[in-house]
Amino acid sequence: MNEETAPVRRVLLLTHTGRPEAREVARSFVKALTGHGLVVQLLAKEADELGVDPLAFDPAVEIVAQDERTGSGCEVAVVIGGDGTILRAAEITHASGTPLLGVNLGHVGFLAEAEVDDVESTIEALVQRRYTWEERLTLEVSILQGKEVVASTFALNEASVEKAARERMIEVVVEIDGRPLSRWGCDGVVCATPTGSTAYNFSAGGPVVWPGVEALLIVPISAHALFARPMVVAPTSVLAVEVLGGTEGAGVLWCDGRRTVDLAPGARIEVRRGARPVRLVRLHEGTFTDRLVAKFGLSVEGWRGAGERRRRENGGEGPAGV
Repeated sequence: MNEETAPVRRVLLLTHTGRPEAREVARSFVKALTGHGLVVQLLAKEADELGVDPLAFDPAVEIVAQDERTGSGCEVAVVIGGDGTILRAAEITHASGTPLLGVNLGHVGFLAEAEVDDVESTIEALVQRRYTWEERLTLEVSILQGKEVVASTFALNEASVEKAARERMIEVVVEIDGRPLSRWGCDGVVCATPTGSTAYNFSAGGPVVWPGVEALLIVPISAHALFARPMVVAPTSVLAVEVLGGTEGAGVLWCDGRRTVDLAPGARIEVRRGARPVRLVRLHEGTFTDRLVAKFGLSVEGWRGAGERRRRENGGEGPAGV
C-alpha cells in the first residue's frame, strides 16, 4: 500500500507593505514557513510589493485574489502590522472565518498576539500547532432610508455615526430594542463590541469591557443632553440611531475606521450582534488584566496580591505577569 499523503498545510500572510520593517518580517515568515513545508498564500499586490517570486520557494507560494474565498483552506492568517492591519485582515477574511494571528509593529497593538521580537517563537508555534483561538463578537450594521436597506456591513470594533460637518452637530434619536431612549445633539454615537471597548469607545469615555463578556456598548460623543451616559446592553439587543430629517449635512457612518457610508437626513442605522464572529489566535495563556497593564503601560507598583506575596516569599522579584 502507498503511504497516505500528508494533508497540505496553508497559511495566509497579510502585511502592512507600506512599512519597510513589516516587509522584512513578512519575507522572513515566507522563508521559514515554506522551509517547514507549509504553503504560504499572498495577495497578488502584496506579493509584488514584497518582491516575492512564488517559484523561488518549495513549496511554491500561492498567489490568491482578494474575494469572499480569501483565507479558505488556511489554518491561520498571519497579519504583520498594527491594529489597523488586523482590522483590514478581519475584513478580508470575514467570509472565510480564518483565525487571525497578529504580529504587532504598531504602537499599542491591542488585537495582536505577538510582538516583532517574537518572530522565531511565533513561527515555531505555528509549525508545531501550539496555538488556540478565541471568538470575538462582531456587529452587523444595516443602513435604511425609509423602509429600504440601502447598505449593510459589519464591524469588529465599532460602528460610529458621526457629524459630516465640523461646524455642526448631528441630531439623532437613539432606540434600544424598538423603544426610543433619548434625543441628542452631538458629535456622534459609537456602538461598540467588547473588543472595541479599548479603541474608539475608550477615547469617547466608554467603559473597558472584558472580551469574555457578551454585550453591546453605546456611547454618545460630546452630547448636549441631560442624559448622555455610556450604556452596556444585552448581546441580543438591537440598537438604532436615527438621523433626524432636519439635520443639515446629515452625517457619516464609520465601521472600524475603514468603511464609510454617507447618511442622508432621515437615515436609520441598525446595529445588532453579527452572525459571524472573528477568531483571534492566542499563543500564550494570560489574563486580559495583564494585557491592559502591558498595552497601556499602567502602573501596578506597590501591588501586594496573594500570588505576589507567595512569589516574593519564594525569592521572586518584581510584579508578576507584567
